[in-house]
Amino acid sequence: MKLTQTHSLEKWRKRNLYYYKDIESLYQFWVEPHSKVLEVGSGLGSLLDAVKPQSSLGIDINSLAIENAQKKYPHLEFQFEDIESFLPQEIFDYVLMANTSSYIENIQKAFYNIQKSCNPRSRFIVTFHNPAWEPILKFATAIGQRMPLPPLNWLNREDIDNLLHLEGFETISYGKRLLFPKFFPLVSWFCNRVLAPLPVFNRLCLTEYIIARPQINNAEIDRNIQEKTCSVIIPARNEAGNIERCIVEMPRLGKHTEIIFIEGHSKDNTWEEIQRIKEKYDREWDIKICQQTGKGKGDAVRLGFSMATGDVLIILDSDLTVRPIDLVYFFKAVASGQGEMANGCRLVYPIPKKEMPWLNRMANRFFAWLLSYLLNTKIKDSLCGTKAISRENYLRLAANRDYFGDFDPFGDFDLLFGAAKLGLKITDIPVRYVPRTYGSSNIQHFKEGIVLLKMCLYAAQKMKFI
Repeated sequence: MKLTQTHSLEKWRKRNLYYYKDIESLYQFWVEPHSKVLEVGSGLGSLLDAVKPQSSLGIDINSLAIENAQKKYPHLEFQFEDIESFLPQEIFDYVLMANTSSYIENIQKAFYNIQKSCNPRSRFIVTFHNPAWEPILKFATAIGQRMPLPPLNWLNREDIDNLLHLEGFETISYGKRLLFPKFFPLVSWFCNRVLAPLPVFNRLCLTEYIIARPQINNAEIDRNIQEKTCSVIIPARNEAGNIERCIVEMPRLGKHTEIIFIEGHSKDNTWEEIQRIKEKYDREWDIKICQQTGKGKGDAVRLGFSMATGDVLIILDSDLTVRPIDLVYFFKAVASGQGEMANGCRLVYPIPKKEMPWLNRMANRFFAWLLSYLLNTKIKDSLCGTKAISRENYLRLAANRDYFGDFDPFGDFDLLFGAAKLGLKITDIPVRYVPRTYGSSNIQHFKEGIVLLKMCLYAAQKMKFI
């Protein structure tokens, strides 16, 4: 009996291997290797092994599957457990639930128990079947292409979202994939790599997924804001007339504020002005200064981040079209934990047409839509240079930078794409756009628009059409 049931599970996996490999590919994309991972409904253990955890626990109510998985993957840990009565003894970086919600009698109780195994940095990744596929999957079972199953829960995105919210989770990202779940040469590739990511076809996909994290409580928010320190990185090229204002208008952020000027091959006296300002305000502020050896804002941002010691890292453009006083909101969003990356948004408040012409506004909206589509998260302003991220998450992002490569000359999109890849919560921060009072813009709109479009196409290959 034991052998028959174990072999039955393996038989159905082999028969639908293309589908199972796609599920594994999805989780491999979102789960950082060498993390601490809990899988609910671990089955034969293949998914848990695929994400390459440093330490792990797989739980399942099928004792035969647990026994088989432990033999096959002795380096992993498996336990016979029902998630509805599971009492976690440790905190995990990731909790995986691949289609298990379909079988659970009390999903809300399961989510309640899972929440106890998470902290604010944990990610809960849930995959489930698109309810529109119910008749197709029942037909597949009837003709012997899918394992016979008891009556299932058919939940849509809103159902899962609501249950997560009730048990203290918030959704970070949502997506769909897999239009053709069987392998057929060329057809599977075309349907799943080319058609499935496109907006209309995407609604028809079989696999839906939600990435969630535990909500932050108010006491933790207040404590984090009071205890965190901040580093403000200010790239400066031909901005001599704005340097002193960067200091004079800078608010105190958190327990300690560090200001880092990175000068980038200016043709005016920006570097001399930075040196003067450091000497003048050194007793009042913690100021660091440096000159670039590389080129471009992206290089300046990465250099500044490498010098930073604060818990929260903020980019402030030295043209001061975003006022330093607004950095309070960026710091609060990231330091509190309510957001894990803060993205400046200039399109909430009115902007004079002279400062952002109609064509520039339309280009911004287009790229905002494109980035929102690529990253599975809403971004309203794609071109605001003011951004914030915790130093801890930036180091994680930098460690995984080889996934995208050194593709971003601006330094902003490297953060956006990297944050999305890590499953971080990206939050828009409304700011008032003010005209510059010194110098002229370093931006070459058409040239840099082409560069941005190329970056988006590259990101599409890495984030969407994979």
